[in-house]
Amino acid sequence: MQPPVSYLFVPGNRPERFDKAVSACPGAVILDLEDSVHPDSKASARTAISAWHEGTPSSACLRYIRLNGNTVAGLKQDLDWLTGLGASERCAGIMLPKVESAEVLVHVAERLASWNSAAHVVAIIETAKGLHGVDRIAPAPRVARLAFGSLDFSLDTQCQHTNEAFLLARSRIVLASRVAGLPAPIDGVTPAFKEAETLLADAAHARSLGFAAKLCIHPAQVAPVERAFQPSRETLDWAQRVIDAAASGNHAIQVDGAMVDLPLIEVARKVLQQDALPVPH
Repeated sequence: MQPPVSYLFVPGNRPERFDKAVSACPGAVILDLEDSVHPDSKASARTAISAWHEGTPSSACLRYIRLNGNTVAGLKQDLDWLTGLGASERCAGIMLPKVESAEVLVHVAERLASWNSAAHVVAIIETAKGLHGVDRIAPAPRVARLAFGSLDFSLDTQCQHTNEAFLLARSRIVLASRVAGLPAPIDGVTPAFKEAETLLADAAHARSLGFAAKLCIHPAQVAPVERAFQPSRETLDWAQRVIDAAASGNHAIQVDGAMVDLPLIEVARKVLQQDALPVPH
């Protein structure tokens, strides 16, 4: 099964939005207990998620729960609650924010093992300390994918929320994922959910650096994100021309006036394989 392309957040204290989030057909829906939920509403959010979790059958849309990972007490409270949930097979795993060490992931993995042996962790890198330790975080137990929390990273490092300012962080996350054998990582949110051009530009930039998915904060972002991470018609046509030209058995060929050797032939093959994968829309 291919990992999701779009991950849609929905506040845990807004149960009326849960089914709406699923109906947007994201690759995964993230029931949030962290930033989108006021501290006074954490308990009611857990109750709402529990009720929906128990009463809603599994669907093609994976579900995750984002815990409160920025304090020891908050994480313990969430893990105590989570491991008490029934029907754990309905949840693919958790999103753990502000991950800064492999040690916390070892602890989380031990707790998850008693709840759901298949549950995994999406570790969100969103602080300078987390980025500094990303090479140890990526191969930690139960980590299935890394994500970039650009908004909190900007806050932590006091950098601008721009592609230029995030270039090093994004590149390090991509490299750490590759070295650890993880799927290509998930890019952060685009806050301007009404600006389609901004969303598409952000997705294209992330994809150019090696990301293969994106966090979404509004259902309207799901379909454009799914499309943005699929090969364009022009790219597909180029890939097909490369494969056709390479059918002669040569690994040094000319396509569209440019020399193409084995690495580009492999790129073309991967492009066509990606296009053959099922898309949720």
